[in-house]
Amino acid sequence: MSSWQHVKENESTQAQEELERSRQKIQTALKAAKERSNKNSNSNDDIDTKFNQLQNLGIKLLDILRDSGTDQHPDWINLTERMCQLLSPLEGSMPFMSSSEEREIRKKDLLTKQTKMMELTRIIGRKLLFEGKHNQAVPAAVQSLRFSIDVHGLNSVNLVPSYLILAEASIGLGKLSQGDEYLAQAEWTVLKSPDATAAVKSKLYRNIGLLYAAKGDYDNALRMLSEDIYHASKEWGTTDIHACGGYFHMANVFFRQNKMDVADSLYSQVTDNWFDFLKESVQRKIASPAATGLLGPTEKVELDDVVMLDEAQEAEAMQMLNAVLDIREQSPKQNNLSIAKVCHTLSMLYFLLNDIQKAQELSSKAQDASSRLPTNVETVSVPTFLKLSHEKSTVRT
Repeated sequence: MSSWQHVKENESTQAQEELERSRQKIQTALKAAKERSNKNSNSNDDIDTKFNQLQNLGIKLLDILRDSGTDQHPDWINLTERMCQLLSPLEGSMPFMSSSEEREIRKKDLLTKQTKMMELTRIIGRKLLFEGKHNQAVPAAVQSLRFSIDVHGLNSVNLVPSYLILAEASIGLGKLSQGDEYLAQAEWTVLKSPDATAAVKSKLYRNIGLLYAAKGDYDNALRMLSEDIYHASKEWGTTDIHACGGYFHMANVFFRQNKMDVADSLYSQVTDNWFDFLKESVQRKIASPAATGLLGPTEKVELDDVVMLDEAQEAEAMQMLNAVLDIREQSPKQNNLSIAKVCHTLSMLYFLLNDIQKAQELSSKAQDASSRLPTNVETVSVPTFLKLSHEKSTVRT
């Protein structure tokens, strides 16, 4: 067995052992949370009551996720672990502390847990949407809305992201009238909120565009998706990955209208944006291979100007890029240059997610597509990050 194969076998064994330890920790945390919930079910203390509600909602969502098989995937195990941490008991009192001081500490700890649970359930809901699991996304979105209300109140613009997840899940399930209701609530909240950001407006118009597209009203769908791209570009710039959703869904509308030249241009924009982002991220990982992966933190983090993604954004990238690749490969007139670039882009994404086998498969596809190009056509450079990673792994052993 070669040193490279030995390294990969050891890494695979370690990963499986780590996953099993994580599953055991999750089971222990869930059992403790259920026991606390049953014990405190009749508490008269309002803080204990609200914390008990938080635990019950978390347990319910974790049961739904487990039943859908998510405990078999490392990224979902990570999310589940983070939720279990939020089900831990509230901070206790210190010696000689007055009851009012203790209450303020517990109240503050509860608010922190509610805020983090709001953010985490949103990530879970969005990730489920991008994976096409619309039924499971609904309870996650409902919980994120409840926590948003607990943290921000009934009329805050901070409720809009939860409404949008509910709307998109409804559209995905074919419940267009229900999706319309959620979008109307979100739009009303944005219109009456002078502090609504361009980022929030971008996501709102994207979902309204998706609703119009689902109804077959392509003119209004394109108008709303144009608003999405405008606000996303205003917030982040036209070449940022946050604008990709608008480009992607607009391309899909043109594709349905058989306007292939326009659709092709927009799909290329999606690929280019992700290519540039992932190329920089891969360079960062190669330079510091022992560092934590660049995809998957709880919140958006900036590290040397390289933006890290959460699990929902990772799932979004996977959804869009695989869809673009399918369209490229199924086209009667295959564009090998475009196929090479999207394969290269997907290869970098899988590499960052530590799925080396899939990264190698896409890398081979990219090279194969490049080999079919005329010699006078400038192509995407052959992926070298897998070779570099291999060399560094071999050196470490």
